[in-house]
Amino acid sequence: MKRLVSCINGSLERSMGIVLLLLLWEIAPRVGLVDITYLSPPSQVLVALSGLLTSGELGVHVLSSLKRALAGLFLAVIVGAGFGLFIGSIKRIERVLDSVFQTFRQMSAFALFPVFILFFGIGEVSKTVIIFWASLWPVLLNTISGVKNVDKLLVDSAKSMGASQYFIFTKVILPAAAPGIFTGIRLGGSYCVMSLVAAEMIGAHSGLGYLVLYSQETFKISDMYGAIVGLTLVGLGLNYALTYIEKVLSGWKEETSVNG
Repeated sequence: MKRLVSCINGSLERSMGIVLLLLLWEIAPRVGLVDITYLSPPSQVLVALSGLLTSGELGVHVLSSLKRALAGLFLAVIVGAGFGLFIGSIKRIERVLDSVFQTFRQMSAFALFPVFILFFGIGEVSKTVIIFWASLWPVLLNTISGVKNVDKLLVDSAKSMGASQYFIFTKVILPAAAPGIFTGIRLGGSYCVMSLVAAEMIGAHSGLGYLVLYSQETFKISDMYGAIVGLTLVGLGLNYALTYIEKVLSGWKEETSVNG
């Protein structure tokens, strides 16, 4: 019973900040602290969201955004985790390429968007590439770091017992590096949503980023804030999904800690 009460109290405390923010957001334009023309109260945003949802327009934009985001993130995970595991396992290659990766990491996907358009046009490919680029580096670099930081004693112990390289990689290195890999994937998911907005603001005809820009240009301010809220929910949903996948795939850690 005490645990249930504690859990409820914790949930109330965590939600208090959101409630206060919504109250401030609702009151500020109503009392004239901010021009209501430029900042729609949450009640109006909710009405706009309801209208977009009822008309089916919101579903179309959300689906388009999810397709682009998941395509770019999936490619980033495959390439980043694959190359990261390989590069992290060979110290000489990692030392040679580290400065290159750090340089590329600092190149903003937004700044490179004109380059992507020149190479891939303004269609879906360039949008997927910008999301891929933004998501790739946290996945790649965290995977490399995770492999590098595997306890050498674990690897040496497995070798001393005659374990094969395949066994060492799949049963020692990969599980030990998993926390770092998943940290990179979750960071990649955050960058994925941020770059999605920029990708959909140029040459797109659907998506939440497009809806934000279109609503601003047509002065549908409530719809604009509704699209921004939609992007926030997509980002939160993606983060929770990745967290759940991490818990499922890393369930052995909890069992080990319990048994220990």
